[in-house]
Amino acid sequence: MIWAIILAAGESKRMGEPKLLLPFGEKSIIEQVLDSVISSEVDKSLVVLGSEGQKIKKKIKRYPVEITSNPYFQRGMLSSVQWGLQTLPKDAEAALFVLGDQPGISKDVINPLIEAFRIQKKGIVVSVYKDSRGHPVLVDMKYREEIRNLDPEIGLRELIYGHPEDILEVRVKSSRAILGDIDDWKDYQRELKKKNKKNTKKDTINLPKK
Repeated sequence: MIWAIILAAGESKRMGEPKLLLPFGEKSIIEQVLDSVISSEVDKSLVVLGSEGQKIKKKIKRYPVEITSNPYFQRGMLSSVQWGLQTLPKDAEAALFVLGDQPGISKDVINPLIEAFRIQKKGIVVSVYKDSRGHPVLVDMKYREEIRNLDPEIGLRELIYGHPEDILEVRVKSSRAILGDIDDWKDYQRELKKKNKKNTKKDTINLPKK
């Protein structure tokens, strides 16, 4: 069973207000992310809350997701990754880490990662645009214990750097969405502009060869 872990615990310090609740089209940023995740091929979804947790929980209460609150969210994103992992059941096969502030991510980015994981049997599957790696990242649960001991200053990158032989890159040709999270108002305006200009074409994905 593949779980999506949506990281939604950040403090939005640079934004100055809860960024995940900001409007993005007809919905909020976090709702846009959840729509994409739920419509994808993940089996179940877990949202990790922290700062402004009650407000976000109220906003997403209609979604078929499980919710957990990270009491250590002020320690940074890795703490939410670790908290989410320890919340998953023992029979979880893999976790897809999705940023709660990446509303441009679609199921057309998520599904090829899942397909590649199932076909290629690599433990770490990352999305890549041109030469840059981004999110989502899919990780086999064989790394669950190792992730618990990662350096908070490095985060999941430490895991990726440590296992180059177990990495599979899935290239996204036509979408920079995997690189575009929202940290401040400039980022927010950029993503809104992209949304307004977006056409109906789906992202083009290059799956690894068997």
